Amino acid sequence: MGQVVSMVARRANRFNAENRAHRVLEREKPTPAPKFESNLRDMERTLELDPKFVDTLNRKDASLDSRLKDVYVTSQDRFIKRVQERQAAEAASEQPDKRPLPLERKTPEDFEYGYLEPTRISSGHCTLRQALKFINDHQLDPENWPAKKIANEYKLKEPHVENILHYFKTFNMYIPDHKYQDTMLTQAKTPLLRVKSDPESNP
Repeated sequence: MGQVVSMVARRANRFNAENRAHRVLEREKPTPAPKFESNLRDMERTLELDPKFVDTLNRKDASLDSRLKDVYVTSQDRFIKRVQERQAAEAASEQPDKRPLPLERKTPEDFEYGYLEPTRISSGHCTLRQALKFINDHQLDPENWPAKKIANEYKLKEPHVENILHYFKTFNMYIPDHKYQDTMLTQAKTPLLRVKSDPESNP
């Protein structure tokens, strides 16, 4: 039902639309809205100072038109500069590369601790190699390598060194004694309980 009503309303609106448009155009122009009294007073003062003010506004000024033609706007936007640089880089990448191929094609060796160690270490910091060294020294000889001495040696804060020594340890490898291992294996082979023989099973 709704589709039928909308179709009828659409046809009624389009009926004789051209003639109705001509009638609207032939009507007199609508009267403008009344202006405020302050605007009227300003207009009166302007006309008193320059009676030809309205004519000047409605007339095209050739000098102003020529000045507009001489104006050129240059943009300093960084976005445009980035676009131009990207376009230049893309154009350069399309050109064949004239750089020589590398002569040494070996895979670079891995670093000992997985990263390139810094050559300069600031105060209050230490490398992984240094941390492992003073942790190991403290584990082997804690009397000669206390936290205070390590802090002075590596320019670290003593509370930080104490926390490192408390929470981090290096792995120790224990090699078992072969004689003891052989003894344990021999004891494991001997039965702990003797199996009681069943007299019925004997012939």
